[in-house]
Amino acid sequence: MKVSSFDFSFPTSLIAQHPLPERDQSRMMVVHRKSGKWEHRTFRELPEILTPDHFLVLNNTRVIPARLRAGRPGRVEQIEILLIREETPGIWSALIKPGRKAPAGQVLNVGSQIAVVVEVRTDGSRCLRFERPDELPSLMDQLGEPPLPPYIERQVGEDLSQDKLRYQTVYAREAGSVAAPTAGLHFTPEVLKRLQAGGIERCEILLHVGYGTFQPIRVEDVENHRMASEYFEITDRIAAWLQGRKSSGKLLTAVGTTTTRVLEYWARQEEYPDSGVSGFCDLFIYPGFEFRLLNGLLTNFHLPRSTLLMLVCAFAGHEFMLDCYREAVKEEYRFFSYGDCMLIL
Repeated sequence: MKVSSFDFSFPTSLIAQHPLPERDQSRMMVVHRKSGKWEHRTFRELPEILTPDHFLVLNNTRVIPARLRAGRPGRVEQIEILLIREETPGIWSALIKPGRKAPAGQVLNVGSQIAVVVEVRTDGSRCLRFERPDELPSLMDQLGEPPLPPYIERQVGEDLSQDKLRYQTVYAREAGSVAAPTAGLHFTPEVLKRLQAGGIERCEILLHVGYGTFQPIRVEDVENHRMASEYFEITDRIAAWLQGRKSSGKLLTAVGTTTTRVLEYWARQEEYPDSGVSGFCDLFIYPGFEFRLLNGLLTNFHLPRSTLLMLVCAFAGHEFMLDCYREAVKEEYRFFSYGDCMLIL
C-alpha cells in the first residue's frame, strides 16, 4: 500500500491556528461505519449521542513545556531547543534549530542552566546533558513554551498563555508528552459530568506522546514505516476494569489515536487480559489491521499521509474515511490539533 493513497487536498485556511473560545464548541462529524453515513453535530452533544452501553478510555498524559530558548556563551542569539524525552536523569534527547549551532561538545546557556551537546545522532537529534537536572522542571515551568506542532504559527515573543492552558486536556495528570492527545482537548468538566450522569463510564490510561507524531513518513510503501516508541502504562486495576466492561458486552470508545494504540498493543501482550502492563509502544496501525478491543473512536482531523490518518482508515475503511474527509473539507471543518473532531461508531 502506497503512502500517496492517504493523500487529500484541503485549503490551508482550514488549519485551526487557535482554539475556540470554549472547548466543547467544536463541531463533530458523527460517522456510522455500518451504514456508511455521517451526520454533523457538535461536541457538546456527545453525552446525548452515546448511551450507557458505551464506555470511554482517555489518555491522561500531561504536556510538558518542552520548547526552550538558548544561546551560546558570549553571543547574542536565539537557539530553539525542543526536549523530546528524558533518557536518564539530566540526559535528554532533543531537537535543536539551527542545528549547525549545536555540534557535539557545544555549551548552551538555557536561562540559568547550562546544557552540553553530548552527541549528534544520525537522525539529526541531539543528546543534551543538563548540569543541574534537579532545577530543570522549575526552569521549564518558568521559561518553557508549549510544544505546538509546526503547522500552528506563533511569533517569537508572542503571548502563549492561552496555549499553555488550551494545549492540555482538562484531565491531564502525568507529565511527559511533547504533543497533546488532541481528541481530548474538546472535553470540559461539564461534559464529563453529563457523561457520568448519563451512565457513560470512563477510565484513564497513559501514553506519553512523542515527537514522532509530527514526523512525516519518508518511505513510499506504508508497510516499511517504523513507529517511534512511546512510554505507556495500564495499571492492573484499570486492566481488570477494562476486561470487566468488555466481558459484559459494553462498547469501548477510545478517545484519540494514542489511546487506541495503547489498548491494541496491550491486547497483544502475553499478560492480556490478566494484568496491566507498562513499557514502550511502537504499534503501527494501518489498513488491514485487526482490532481486538475498539468499538468506537473519537479523533480529530489529521494530516494527509500521516500515521494518524492511516489508523483512522484502518478502523473505518480507507475509501469511506477519505470520503468523510472530503465532506469535512466541503463543510469547512477546522483541521488538526486545535480543530474539530470526528466520532466513529
